[in-house]
Amino acid sequence: MAQTETDGQEVLETREWVDSLDYVLSQGGPTRAGRLIQQLALHAKRAAGVNLPFSATTPYQNTIASPQQAPFPGSQEMERRIKSLVRWNALAMVVRANKIQEGIGGHISTFASAATLYEVAFNHFFQTRNESGDRDFVYFQGHAAPGIYARAYLEGRIPKEKLENFRRELKPGGGLSSYPHPWLMPDFWEFPTVSMGLGPIQAIYHARFIRYLENRGLKESRGGKVWAFLGDGEMDEPESLGSITLASRENLDNLIFVVNCNLQRLDGPVRGNGKIIQELEAIFRGAGWNVIKCIWGSDWDALIRSDRDGILVRRLGEISDGQYQKYFVESGAYFRQNLFGTDPRLLKMVEHLSDEQLARMRLGGHDPIKVHAAYRAAVDHTGSPTIILAKTIKGYGLGEAGEGKNITHQQKKLNEDELELFRSRFGIPIPDDELHNAPFYRPADDSAEIKYMQARRQKLGGYMPQRKVRATPLKPVPDSYFEEFFKGTEGRDVATTMVFVRLLGKLLRDPEIGKLIVPIIPDEARTFGMEALFRQVGIYSSVGQLYEPVDMDTLLYYKEAKNGQILEEGITEAGSMCSFIAAGTAYANHGINTIPFFIYYSMFGFQRIGDLIWAAADMRCRGFLVGGTAGRTTLAGEGLQHQDGHSHVLALPVPNLLAYDPAFAYEIAIIIQDGIKRMYVDQESIFYYLTVTNEPLPMPEMPKSGNVREGVLRGLYRFKTADAPDTKLRAQLLGSGTIMYEVLKAQTILKEKYGVAADVWSVTSYKELYRDANDCERWNMLHPGESPKTPFVTQSLKDAPGPFIAASDYMKVLPESLAKWVPGQLVSLGTDGFGRSENRAALRDFFEVDAKHVVLATLGALAREKKIGLDLVKRAIKDLEINAEKLNPATS
Repeated sequence: MAQTETDGQEVLETREWVDSLDYVLSQGGPTRAGRLIQQLALHAKRAAGVNLPFSATTPYQNTIASPQQAPFPGSQEMERRIKSLVRWNALAMVVRANKIQEGIGGHISTFASAATLYEVAFNHFFQTRNESGDRDFVYFQGHAAPGIYARAYLEGRIPKEKLENFRRELKPGGGLSSYPHPWLMPDFWEFPTVSMGLGPIQAIYHARFIRYLENRGLKESRGGKVWAFLGDGEMDEPESLGSITLASRENLDNLIFVVNCNLQRLDGPVRGNGKIIQELEAIFRGAGWNVIKCIWGSDWDALIRSDRDGILVRRLGEISDGQYQKYFVESGAYFRQNLFGTDPRLLKMVEHLSDEQLARMRLGGHDPIKVHAAYRAAVDHTGSPTIILAKTIKGYGLGEAGEGKNITHQQKKLNEDELELFRSRFGIPIPDDELHNAPFYRPADDSAEIKYMQARRQKLGGYMPQRKVRATPLKPVPDSYFEEFFKGTEGRDVATTMVFVRLLGKLLRDPEIGKLIVPIIPDEARTFGMEALFRQVGIYSSVGQLYEPVDMDTLLYYKEAKNGQILEEGITEAGSMCSFIAAGTAYANHGINTIPFFIYYSMFGFQRIGDLIWAAADMRCRGFLVGGTAGRTTLAGEGLQHQDGHSHVLALPVPNLLAYDPAFAYEIAIIIQDGIKRMYVDQESIFYYLTVTNEPLPMPEMPKSGNVREGVLRGLYRFKTADAPDTKLRAQLLGSGTIMYEVLKAQTILKEKYGVAADVWSVTSYKELYRDANDCERWNMLHPGESPKTPFVTQSLKDAPGPFIAASDYMKVLPESLAKWVPGQLVSLGTDGFGRSENRAALRDFFEVDAKHVVLATLGALAREKKIGLDLVKRAIKDLEINAEKLNPATS
């Protein structure tokens, strides 16, 4: 009895305090009430040592209370009808595709859960041109692509025939790609967002790059937003959360994340035993983001307002996501008994509602009023990025076919009864006798729905998504910037990394393109000898330099500036790659021909961020990836985790990437000059991978004879002819990158010790040779009655006598990819296997790519051709002090 009296007293005291707070709110407003609560907390701590329990989360309710909601500006009924049409056509697209072709795939449920999130944005927020002339950028959730296509169909931008060929792009007239792919639909999609996790990190760095452009005076600040629509399951990807502190640190209030919290991954609940909305709120609040929770729809407002004792909100916060999923698929009676039945006071709160009314109570993500209020608050917020956590039901509207169920992500088909239920629920005017075909439906152009859609988009500046190339071509870079590199270094040893940095420094001084260059470094500027650029162009910081650098008294101190040009990203190759993508696509997104040069440890490129490089290719990105300290044997001392012998192999699959492994300064100059021309003058949708090393070596003058420039760009040319071409024993040595110098040493040894005259060839790009050879093979296969084409590698080597010995600092498979087109025996030397901590000479001996092994490989090839005896090969092994019994580097 005493306990009951105590409980009653606590309830009475709580109500009195709540009433007092309500009075302060009514008289002084939220700011005054907030100060009062803080003062009370401080007083309690000082007077009695009361410590409030720490919580990184707020109660499980909407961040924006109903009285604070911005008024909804459109026609709710009209927008509901339009949304229903989009829903139907999105569903019909996937269902029809799988009727025509079993297993073609597609996703219904993601867009079904997110339709309101998108429609409110399309009708009221996504701006292709705002009053100041700026635009928004939207990273659409990849699995929601059918809904975006369906809306474009209603807008008249995609014909019905394309919808009929969803996921069947090779049909006559073309079709629609599975997900957002700018390479396949270059006038429609802007950003690829599958693989999951790439959208969030790209959006963050794109928003930051916009500020970079503004602070450097390359773009006016006009208020555009970057929106990223994400799945709650997607937030488990490392890329989704890995860079969120950058966004808050840079105060990116031009960035808005919208997380579709349908509580479901592909196979089951995101957090069956937890609460993903609360978890994400804690993470993002802790990272300094503005968090807006949109959990409950308007149907819940009256209940929450009447919850003066907080028992309902407390109960809603107790329930796990897995249990919420169960509520979504059960009856109203089950909902009443299991959610409200735990407390008589809760049952009392809902006694005026029928079971059917309880079952129909909407979540916040399905309520346009709540969604609009969240978006309005996000757009108006300043000082930090915003994340909106919108609670939805996966497969919303599918009913028994999969609404809220674990199987719904894989749902591709609906039977006629399920189609009928969907049709009736959303009021689509399709007769019963046509339902089995799941026909598309579009009202006439002069219908109220279409006119409303068009008017809303016209007010917001035009259609979205829509990709346009907005930049005009640049003028060619003058030859004078490259000429010094054609002359060599006159005996001075210079690493190719320093050649690149020297060239970059010169280009940065050019009055035309200098300001457009974007140097990007993941905290390795001093490793690559780029610290001189700190003073020349500065390191970008959105706030300038608010401290005195510790190395202020040195010439090359760490200089940050608001208009700094270098993006020194810290230890994040993924973040740096996202900056590269933002800069490399600015020609389309912003109409600015920024030229990114992203230089990094080559080992931490393709193998670490290959997914982002693939996305860059899809996005028609332009620019230069520069793999520094490249090769398995050039990075002395570092060992297994740092020594790269496979990046050029990993570059092979990227279709629009040109990959080069230059040995000499003039090769680097030729490649970069031609790259700028092809990408920014000729406007080709390509980008480059260039490897450079930190080994100081003498840079020769560019040979005067032969078409060296063409050879460099196409991948192969004769660098040094044998002194005695009429010698009986002949061979051809192919070198690239830093191993070229071992090949040149081998040329001398072969001549002086073994009487073999060898020509030396520079292979600047195995990939270009491989691509050209396959192009010729394909053409010949398809044109059997015409004169066959000859691959460039075959043309170049056709008159070269003797075996061909190819040595590189990369895997043997790289030269071996050309074996069928080389007109003779090909022997490949490479660096298969794990790296080691050693000096360069020891590493090259270990991997068998140094001069002595090139000599041995040449003699062995000549012996196999019966041009010399095996005794000479055996003597060479002894003379060259080669250990024939050492471990195989490929497997040891």
